[in-house]
Amino acid sequence: MLDKTLTPGSFETRLYEGWERSGAFACDPTSSAAPFTIMIPPPNVTGSLHMGHALTFTIQDALIRWRRMQGRDALWQPGTDHAGIATQMVVERLLAAEGNQDRRGLGREGFVERVWQWKAESGGTITRQLRRLGASLDWPRERFTMDAGLSAAVREVFVTLHRQGLIYRDRRLVNWDPKLQTAISDLEVESREMKGSLWYLRYPVEGEPDRFITVATTRPETMLGDTAVAVHPEDPRFAALVGRRVILPLVGRAIPVVADSYSDPEKGTGAVKITPAHDFNDFEVGRRHDLPMPSVLDAEARISLEEIAGDLRAVEGVAEPDFVRGLAGQDRFAARKAIVARLEELGLLEKIEPHTNQVPHGDRGGVPIEPRLTWQWYCDAATLAKPCIAAVEDGRMRFVPKQWENTFFAWMRDIQPWCVSRQLWWGHQIPAWYAPDGSIFVEKTEEEAQAAARARFGAEVALTRDPDVLDTWFSSALWPFSTLGWPEKTAEVARYYPGDVLVTGFDIIFFWVARMMMMGMHFMEDVPFRDIYIHGLVRDEKGQKMSKSKGNVMDPLELIDAYGADALRFTICALTGPGRDVKLGRKRVEDYRGFVTKLWNAARFLEMNGVRPDAGFDPAAARTPLARWVLDAANRAVAEATAALEAYRFDEYAGACYRFVWNSFCDWFIEFAKPVLNGPDGAEKEEVRGAAQHVLGTVLRLLHPAIPFVTEELWDHFGYGPDCSLIRAAWPVPVAVTGAEAAREELDWVVRLVGEVRAVRSEVNVPPSVTTPLLLRDAAPESLARIERWSEAIRRLGRVTEVTPLAGEPPKGVAQAVVGEATVMLPLAGVIDLAAERARLAKERGKAEGEARKVQAKLGNADFIARAPEEVVEENRERLQAAQAEMARLDAALARIAG
Repeated sequence: MLDKTLTPGSFETRLYEGWERSGAFACDPTSSAAPFTIMIPPPNVTGSLHMGHALTFTIQDALIRWRRMQGRDALWQPGTDHAGIATQMVVERLLAAEGNQDRRGLGREGFVERVWQWKAESGGTITRQLRRLGASLDWPRERFTMDAGLSAAVREVFVTLHRQGLIYRDRRLVNWDPKLQTAISDLEVESREMKGSLWYLRYPVEGEPDRFITVATTRPETMLGDTAVAVHPEDPRFAALVGRRVILPLVGRAIPVVADSYSDPEKGTGAVKITPAHDFNDFEVGRRHDLPMPSVLDAEARISLEEIAGDLRAVEGVAEPDFVRGLAGQDRFAARKAIVARLEELGLLEKIEPHTNQVPHGDRGGVPIEPRLTWQWYCDAATLAKPCIAAVEDGRMRFVPKQWENTFFAWMRDIQPWCVSRQLWWGHQIPAWYAPDGSIFVEKTEEEAQAAARARFGAEVALTRDPDVLDTWFSSALWPFSTLGWPEKTAEVARYYPGDVLVTGFDIIFFWVARMMMMGMHFMEDVPFRDIYIHGLVRDEKGQKMSKSKGNVMDPLELIDAYGADALRFTICALTGPGRDVKLGRKRVEDYRGFVTKLWNAARFLEMNGVRPDAGFDPAAARTPLARWVLDAANRAVAEATAALEAYRFDEYAGACYRFVWNSFCDWFIEFAKPVLNGPDGAEKEEVRGAAQHVLGTVLRLLHPAIPFVTEELWDHFGYGPDCSLIRAAWPVPVAVTGAEAAREELDWVVRLVGEVRAVRSEVNVPPSVTTPLLLRDAAPESLARIERWSEAIRRLGRVTEVTPLAGEPPKGVAQAVVGEATVMLPLAGVIDLAAERARLAKERGKAEGEARKVQAKLGNADFIARAPEEVVEENRERLQAAQAEMARLDAALARIAG
């Protein structure tokens, strides 16, 4: 007998181990079944399961379990990403905590060895946690972006693209993280609003020491590297200065005034300082005007004078070489203070204004990034993007929801060269070697590089390998085919590429999705996946982004401990709709735990009443209206749930399951069946039991993608199949039901009748212990016949003493509702104080109306809409909807007792 209390923790681990041990998650490359492939977005090897993971992996697992049950040869490819920066930071912190040598003290080889040791000891945390969630990944096929096979794929791709001219070395500006001392991509930069200053600096015009051009800047420390001042070509204020030169304060270098449309006449003074080596816009101006590009900050963002030392010259009252030399080695912000103070002393600081602006920070290092001019390796992303754009345009790849196509197109059509090199030690070291004369040899191995060098120089030469590693996203861009064994021509590559669907968040469309498209289209000459399902972010129940500072972060493992994995998974499915974020609170999970418990309790009731699997039950042979009704309702639930999953509507899938299981099956069918199950043995009881076991088996299969553990436990317990076999059971399909329409009409009418009676009683506060007669007026003969057939259920479920047709006028003090052609009435005079109840309902209605007016006024305020955070505006919209719904409910209740 099933336990009275549902305790998921008592069987979740046992069931998962049973599935894994039996090979239930495994694909079969030799199968004749149609393949279905999902590639896991590989979590960082440093990671622990968070709510974003819980969302994306629940959705993927629901899809893979569903397709597996449909008979597809399903591969859900597992693996983790080596996470270059994150892993290097973790191990460096670990070394410091252990009191050991730092990375440089260990040396590159020793440090990399220590990272591998850490990976072996601690790198499997997230894969263990995914098992807690129930993720049915094909674990024996697990890959790691630094394993030998994927490393071979990375070398193959880099060397091939270099030979094709699509990877090259160039000196350009990059986002530089001074803390981590590496280039990072635009996508790893987050802008933070910071309060600072706008300094107005006077640059003397050459030959006219009392004439100045004033520039405004937020970064005075970079002025040491200025090589021009730009003004708009149509700005009459500066027309006479274009082509002349000004003296760079402190430094003494004469720099030109150039006309360039980058300068905005409406912004600041209309003149801007140009520092090509320290600003992305200035870099482009510098290229257009062929300006020098000296760097004045080193890798740690300290003042470096190496490239301007020859430019320093004294100019009385303007330039002071000794002061500038004294800045060498100072931190950028210390130098800023010193420079501003000295300019003020020299009378070259016109004014300072408070200024709030967006300052780019490295998302890992957490410090302001510096644009820095360095040699790096680049990939020609614009060329690789073109086939991807075409594939989305012609439908070979489609975004779900479709609106994400616009975001994709906007980025891909304006894509910049991809900087693929990083100044780290952990990662795929770039397969490039340098000869003493600067020649570069890009080959898969050092031996091949040496051979290429011998062929060029006719003798052995000493080669030095490039110390940089590849951007982490370079190796993960190959994930859809490298994990299958490419560049070898494996059976897996032939069978499981391309994938069917990629499930991911919108925040990595450019990090990962677009790059997989580029590499897949270029090297496999086919799309990497057909559908790209983009889900939202997980937010708290108020719609706010989860953050430690707000204290609203939820731990999925803690929720699993408290409510079970199934409750969390079903909540995620129920809340995941197209194009919207998931508002998840502990109360939501608790509520859906109630749904899982409802299923458990219903199964326990059926077991107590002799319901067990019956392979001989034929739904088409059912004769009783109740059996036909529940079988037909199950058919409709199956059709709705299947269509919802086909359309990636996880909310509609969960909704269809919830409505059928909670309402039709657990509430109505079981309640209607109780008299039969409690009655004498016979054909009717056997048919009700047969229908119950058939529908329970359907329900367990239908819910399994979202609720794998409880459904498997019930399946095994009832004996629908061997232990741990539900995961491989066939997905339900509608069955033939004779007389389904008539049964549906009859039982649906009875359900509506009882539902209306219950609603009336609830709305006017009739105590549950009080029973009343039920009067019917204008009821058709068929309705009266239905009441006769279902009188016992109507009386019991509606708390009704008797059902009486009414010919004349109704008595005073009735509450009424309409069911079809009939009016149903509950005589309540003497049962409740109707006048007091009308007054109570009117008062409640007034409160709801007041709330609606208050919120409507707020939402009608354009200033509130413009200034309030998006989640606050959305919360108010929901409050308005709730208030309006409450008004409608109370209006209906007042109408029922209007007389």
